[in-house]
Amino acid sequence: MSNPPATEHAVIRTSYGDLTLAFWSDVAPKTVENFKKLAREGFYDGTAFHRIIKGFMVQGGCPNTKAGARGLPGTGGPGYTIKAEFNAKPHVRGVISMARSANPDSAGCQFFICHGDARFLDRQYTAFGEVLKGDDVLEKLANVPTKASGGEKSTPIERVAIESIAIVAAS
Repeated sequence: MSNPPATEHAVIRTSYGDLTLAFWSDVAPKTVENFKKLAREGFYDGTAFHRIIKGFMVQGGCPNTKAGARGLPGTGGPGYTIKAEFNAKPHVRGVISMARSANPDSAGCQFFICHGDARFLDRQYTAFGEVLKGDDVLEKLANVPTKASGGEKSTPIERVAIESIAIVAAS
């Protein structure tokens, strides 16, 4: 996956360690800018990965996962949605993509990082970057034990915190 050199990266500080992400502004410029804006505003600080499916993905970024928040984890947003930027980037391990509902243009703040091959999502979800450093952390996150919630056994049995997301100069 060759891309133009990025000027900025994201560092996701989790309770299991840090993940450094490179952005794909060439294929998803509005999505990248939205993610950076929310990160800079501290929107993601104190949220959690609320959905984990080993071999598939870890999902986070929902404001309803903050301490004291009301509302079901996985249903919150920033108060707006963004237009999808579907592209040819494959959903493979380490790729970050926007979570959404059945409506293609319903993404806002929630994202997921692929733990395994999820090519069935290609061109249906907006892939906008990839893990540069921290694959070991992704592995730890994906291995957190989960319990059933609704019809899916994907709710972590312990809080998997997103302590902060910083936008930093690419090194």
